[in-house]
Amino acid sequence: MDEFPDIENRLIDGQEQMTTYSIVLGRERHVFQDLKSVLACASPLKSGDVLAGIAASSNERRVAARYLLADMPLKTFLEDLVIPYEIDEVSRLIVDRHDWTAFAPISHMTVGEFRDWLLSYDATAERLLAIAPGLTPEMVAAVSKIMRNHDLITVAGKCRVVTAFRSTIGLPGRLSSRLQPNHPTDDTEGVAGSTLDGLLYGIGDAVIGINPATDNLEACTRLMVLFDRLRERFDIPTQSCVLTHVTTSIKAIEAGAPLDLVFQSIAGSEAANKGFGIDLALLREGQQAALSMKRGTVGNNVMYLETGQGSALSADAHHGVDEQTVEARAYAVARELDPLLVNTVVGFIGPEYLFDAKQIIRAGLEDHFCGKLLGVPMGVDVCYTNHAEADQDDMDNLMVLLTVAGVSFLIAVPGADDVMLNYQSLSYHDIVGLRHQFNRPPAPEFEAWLHRMGMLDHTGRLAPASASGAFSRNLLSYRASA
Repeated sequence: MDEFPDIENRLIDGQEQMTTYSIVLGRERHVFQDLKSVLACASPLKSGDVLAGIAASSNERRVAARYLLADMPLKTFLEDLVIPYEIDEVSRLIVDRHDWTAFAPISHMTVGEFRDWLLSYDATAERLLAIAPGLTPEMVAAVSKIMRNHDLITVAGKCRVVTAFRSTIGLPGRLSSRLQPNHPTDDTEGVAGSTLDGLLYGIGDAVIGINPATDNLEACTRLMVLFDRLRERFDIPTQSCVLTHVTTSIKAIEAGAPLDLVFQSIAGSEAANKGFGIDLALLREGQQAALSMKRGTVGNNVMYLETGQGSALSADAHHGVDEQTVEARAYAVARELDPLLVNTVVGFIGPEYLFDAKQIIRAGLEDHFCGKLLGVPMGVDVCYTNHAEADQDDMDNLMVLLTVAGVSFLIAVPGADDVMLNYQSLSYHDIVGLRHQFNRPPAPEFEAWLHRMGMLDHTGRLAPASASGAFSRNLLSYRASA
């Protein structure tokens, strides 16, 4: 197969326009109008990109775009922005925060050479951490597009991103979990019951985090108090989070509520973030408000951020950028805020954006890889909606792959069925099974607490008879209203 890449600048009325990219494969010349078109066409098939009208029209065109990417210098992504600097504060953040010193060791590489280096013995955990500030989201998105799933797993497994608040997340060989006790009416006894159930499974070392059914200050504060009383009653080394809007969290802090982490959904463009009612200044205000509480004991990472492929497209704020690349740009926003936790709700947005299990699994591995490579403490909500072409066996596949890839944390709900948000996730016993199968204990502070409470056997596993122990009886007798 003949291969002739070409890059050229167009002159219209004497003015330089966007750079075009072209390549000849076999007897066909493939022309791409700009860098974001190359990135979009190089992506594995995603229903969201098809919906946006930017996906490759054929497998041949997808291969052509990947050939172009492989030969593209990494420096290209610092010179040719997918969303102009002048109109987007996320682009300005990416450019202004770029660390040229950290970038220097790989600055001579093409995307293909970068892939080869990432898979080499030379790309150790220490070196990957060192170059992270020199990487842009577009660089990591580009290299992911020419990698197989196993490549994504291998490289992500080498990345180390460690954060801490009351527990330490991301240490090698450990798997943390978010306990998600959602309830359709935020009933305190129902929420407490789901939480206690999760604790009996040893879940919740990353966070006890609830999506409130009623997003107002009074309801959210009531949940914050519930979790704080429970944590103090049993001296649990974890943190709680009510996943309300950042403005509600700031109001709660001002009112003296016992808030641990500030939550916010974020996206990869200024316009998409405006759709969430936020900008970078507001996020930084939330971070500073949480830091002022000084509630952490082993660290001061106070933000919990959530993302997902398709969010920018659903808000018509993607600027023609493919959903995976604009998702990676959200991690630049996350990196700026030094968060404790970040997760992609990979299958939650629906089949309009990730149609089936193949697309969901690929997206989960992409998001985890890109986040970790950029230095973000990445977790995944392994999930799907009931109208997607996926089932729980597919989620089993993804949770195992992510565990092998060293995911920082996974999310679990009672029975794998979120009765408030109406989607399917992982169950508490899924996390227990992964920990036993792969010898991945929870955060060290939480593991020590489970030992103190008699919840683990002499091998460090959750004891099958733990429900008959004195602590378990005490836990089960707890009443939220007491």
